[in-house]
Amino acid sequence: MAEKKKTIKVTQTGSANSRPGYQRENLIGLGLNKIGRSRTLEDTPAIRGMIAQVHHLVKVED
Repeated sequence: MAEKKKTIKVTQTGSANSRPGYQRENLIGLGLNKIGRSRTLEDTPAIRGMIAQVHHLVKVED
C-alpha cells in the first residue's frame, strides 16, 4: 500500500516588488507570482526552506 504524502497549501499574500532577487525566485519556485495565488505542494524540507525565506509574503495551511 502506498503511503499518503503530506501536503501544504501556500498562498501568496504580499507583493514581490522591491524585494531582493532571491525572494522573487523563491516565489516563482513555489509556483506563485501574483497576490492571492495558491498552490498545494508536497511537504518536504526543501519546500519548507523556500517558504522560510519568504514567510512574510505567504500564508501556509496544513
